[in-house]
Amino acid sequence: MCTTFHRTGQALPALRDVSFSVSQGEVLGLVGESGSGKSVTLRSIIGLARRYGNVTGQVRWQGRDLVGMPDRALRQIQGREIAMIFQEPMTSLNPLLTVGLQLEETLHAHTDLSKVARRDRAIEMLNLVGIPSAKQRLKDYPHQFSGGMRQRVMIAIALAATPKLLLADEPTTALDVTIQAQILDLILQLAQDMDMGVVLVTHDLGVVAQTCDNVAVMYAGRIVEQGPVRGVLKHPRHPYTVGLMRSVPENLPPRTSLYSVPGVPPSLDALPRGCAFAPRCAACVASCEQDRPPLSLITEGRQVACFNPVTNEQGNAA
Repeated sequence: MCTTFHRTGQALPALRDVSFSVSQGEVLGLVGESGSGKSVTLRSIIGLARRYGNVTGQVRWQGRDLVGMPDRALRQIQGREIAMIFQEPMTSLNPLLTVGLQLEETLHAHTDLSKVARRDRAIEMLNLVGIPSAKQRLKDYPHQFSGGMRQRVMIAIALAATPKLLLADEPTTALDVTIQAQILDLILQLAQDMDMGVVLVTHDLGVVAQTCDNVAVMYAGRIVEQGPVRGVLKHPRHPYTVGLMRSVPENLPPRTSLYSVPGVPPSLDALPRGCAFAPRCAACVASCEQDRPPLSLITEGRQVACFNPVTNEQGNAA
């Protein structure tokens, strides 16, 4: 899958040859720095990126290609079969409508339930996500909920039509640590109960280690490494993944300088000719600057896009 934006006649490649699969009941983590293409990937999957960009390639969903699907047919899948939780619930929820009405709108669009049944289902969903006095709170507006409760409402709306795939775009952004843990536990528990696949976008590698089955590391619109979460995080093979792991502070003495990956990610209008990470990579070789390394299988279940991948010993040392 590729996604391109256009600015004054210039094509800006936001995603290039992104490819992964998610099985029923699997949790896949998407990690990388801001601007690496994680959110655009989710929007491209569900068809939202086509409103302001050009999505090419294929997005295979239960034998159908979502990329070439007409908008009307795609809307039957959005929310019903594939749902999405956005980063900031206060801007995703309509401040002029009660949460009950917004829940019932989703059910009206994606189910055949009667009006009474939709209300009962809305109450059931609010109870399911842990909102007390659910029946009374149907009449409340988004601003009457705390940040954590608004995120729970977003989860209830996303899961109301019992989708088979959930796209979670940093669902714990701007929440305190305790609420973050509650929201993540809730998503994982509901995913298990509903046998639902999840694609989780996050910056927190600790969250990935605790919640995900597989992980894909993104940089400059490409997946540079992917595989089982334990193998990728314990033995990273791409220099960028090694840098991300080194950036996580662990058992450091006081006043120790924190590590950060040198340099900054490239702009979409100034991508390097070869490997996008080459200008920041200490392991860069001549071929890195001239050619783009393909995402290749290096061992069972592990793929890396690098001409000079890190050995297991080097990865352990990092």
